[in-house]
Amino acid sequence: MKPHDADPSQPASHRPKPDADGMIRLQKLLAQSGVASRRKCEELMLEGHVEVDGEVVTRLGTKVDPHTAVVRVDGKRLPPISPHVYLVLNKPRGVVSTMSDPEGRRNLGDLVAERPERLFHVGRLDTDTSGLLILTNDGDFAQRLAHPSYEVDKTYVAEVEGELHKGIIKQLLAGVTLDDGPVTVTSARIVSGSHGRNAHDRTIVELVIHEGRNRIVRRLLEHVGHPVTRLTRTQIGPVQLGRLEVGEMRELSLDELGELMDSAQL
Repeated sequence: MKPHDADPSQPASHRPKPDADGMIRLQKLLAQSGVASRRKCEELMLEGHVEVDGEVVTRLGTKVDPHTAVVRVDGKRLPPISPHVYLVLNKPRGVVSTMSDPEGRRNLGDLVAERPERLFHVGRLDTDTSGLLILTNDGDFAQRLAHPSYEVDKTYVAEVEGELHKGIIKQLLAGVTLDDGPVTVTSARIVSGSHGRNAHDRTIVELVIHEGRNRIVRRLLEHVGHPVTRLTRTQIGPVQLGRLEVGEMRELSLDELGELMDSAQL
């Protein structure tokens, strides 16, 4: 039984309300969070699949504080109830990765103008780079997730000039040192190429790195002789761009938020 089988994409904001004492029965918390039906959640508890703060809980009716308890089902984190919001945005090219811009350029604030919260962006994307950004009003979460020490993988798909050969992939995986230090590439692969007499050679390459240094992917690929002509970030940790249209956003699911909180050690 996998946790969250009832609704793995349930938004993190759709959470149960605790009782008047601020506590909630564990099986109710699990069921209303989309793990499974109430009866199935009780079975999961009795079979030892549920942990609270590192301890297996099998007693039905056990009450927990849903704001602070670290609850896991088969090791998978269920995020705490929180007033914060956690959003995924598919940033268009040409949008500045700031919440406002003194020069009047189109920015993230314009895309979320209808949201009532004061949002932060987790990390950033270059103005000419599109793709996945996480927005939140949880400052600690944003700061931790953006910090390189937590090594959250980020996946990019780049169109580059020239025919990129497997030898370059090996060079990238072996590690490249730029002016501001070495870069570790977790994985790299050639997606496709476009070659012919009547067309400029182009290669589509996918890279996974966990760093967020300024223009790191562009500088990395230019360093190995293949300047980037188009770049999109498609994934951060477990969060994938999927079918999210350019300029659209959605809430993080419980599964996504739980995994990111573990990555950020929150």
